[in-house]
Amino acid sequence: MASVEECRTALARLVDQFDEIDEADRAKHVVERTVSCRVSDLDVTFYGRLTHGGLDPFTETPPSDGKPADVKLTIVSDDLIALVDGELDLARALLGGRVKVDASFGDLLRLRRLI
Repeated sequence: MASVEECRTALARLVDQFDEIDEADRAKHVVERTVSCRVSDLDVTFYGRLTHGGLDPFTETPPSDGKPADVKLTIVSDDLIALVDGELDLARALLGGRVKVDASFGDLLRLRRLI
């Protein structure tokens, strides 16, 4: 089991990876959304925001508006790190139940194109 700090570091790497996506691809596929990532084995949730400019850094502080996230991910710590490191394929992880996503179908398609 990875630590909370290792998960924070992995999410920071994910933000950096998102910045590397071509600006035209982001403009084509990104719709502004709030994102939560619940790491179930650590009982911690990280919150971020997806914008046309990229992915904002994740924090453990929920948004002040109190609204639930538009895209909710649930994953265990080791799988989060493997996913960010490219060792775990998102589609396989979804089909195998290792990652759970609560989002609209359109958001799922957009997310798949960007990761």
